[in-house]
Amino acid sequence: MTLGIVRPMAEPTNHSKPARLPEEPRRPGVLQVLPAMAAGGVPLGTIEVARATVAAGWRAVVASAGGPGVEVLETAGAKHVTLPLASKNPVVMWRNAADLVTVIANERIDIVHARSRAPAWSAAAAARRTGCRLVTTFHGTYGHANAVKRRYNAVMTRGDAVIAISEHIARHMETVYATPRDRITVIHRGVDPARLDPARVDPVRVAALRQKWGVAEGIPVVLLPGRVTRWKGHTVVVDAIARLGRRDLVCLLVGDIQGRRRYGADLGAQIARHGLSDVVKVVGGCDDMASAYALADMVLSASTDPEAFGRIAIEAQAMGKPIIATAHGGSAETVIDGETGWLVPPGDATALSDALSHLWDTAAARARIGEAGIAHVAAHFTAEKMCAATLALYRSLLTAQPA
Repeated sequence: MTLGIVRPMAEPTNHSKPARLPEEPRRPGVLQVLPAMAAGGVPLGTIEVARATVAAGWRAVVASAGGPGVEVLETAGAKHVTLPLASKNPVVMWRNAADLVTVIANERIDIVHARSRAPAWSAAAAARRTGCRLVTTFHGTYGHANAVKRRYNAVMTRGDAVIAISEHIARHMETVYATPRDRITVIHRGVDPARLDPARVDPVRVAALRQKWGVAEGIPVVLLPGRVTRWKGHTVVVDAIARLGRRDLVCLLVGDIQGRRRYGADLGAQIARHGLSDVVKVVGGCDDMASAYALADMVLSASTDPEAFGRIAIEAQAMGKPIIATAHGGSAETVIDGETGWLVPPGDATALSDALSHLWDTAAARARIGEAGIAHVAAHFTAEKMCAATLALYRSLLTAQPA
């Protein structure tokens, strides 16, 4: 039996080719690199920018050592890649650079955005090997006492685009690292009005914090948020409360001590020495800062060293609370003295006490300042504005010719 060859059916005599479907434009990819997705302003800003990147129709990838922020990040539509990017070990950093090259290739990345020094060294090497554009964000002044430290820090000035989170940081980069001002883009950090909106805070949450911290109903509250570390000015605040001489209030020091037991002991001894144990309370960290602000009548940012930006100042204003901040660093850019808050010299307990006394005696001024603060933040310091400026910078890099 012979098997015949099955021939295809004749094609129609119409020789016209079928129309090709238009190809979808390639979506740009952005890889943000930071040590870990833990608590703090840098991971929060990373999540906000990733969310905005996805909303713009781009692909958002974040590389870090992981942490609680990963779940939030992935819920926002971004992808997370776990690498030991918190390490400062040169061998690990070199391996991270090789791994980032692989991530860039696999995820079709166009822009690498480094947000911290150790990851930035790996990211810069990976960007150089792959031809990606590099963005760096200078988040703080960092220690720069010697040439070795300055060289290590200087990687944050070497992006194709360099972001400073405040004018204070931009001036620091010019002065310490001789970074030309035309290479620096100032993009202030911002808050999410949906997260910090006094109208959206459930009174039940506020009452729960009041009970947890032992604050009697109706007693005025002064709030000092921030890590319990010496430069945040806790000792200045305790001295100011002592000078104020009032016991019809409570001052809450809200923040994690993060292992600084000696400083915590010194602070407790100072409070006891002034006889303020029932007035000044060290209450630890808080996962619901919107409710903490809602509980407060006044908020303090008493840092003795300049804040690189000072998120507390804009968070308090967003919640309609009068803020008393020290007149240096980023706070001097975010607080309009006498209009949206009060600025006092750093380390000056007398000036801080006087400002507290003035605001205490003028309820109308507190209300006016609170309303002005809400409007000020809405106009200048929202996460939406920060993300829009960041994406505009990304777009400018994609359209610019490589140097």
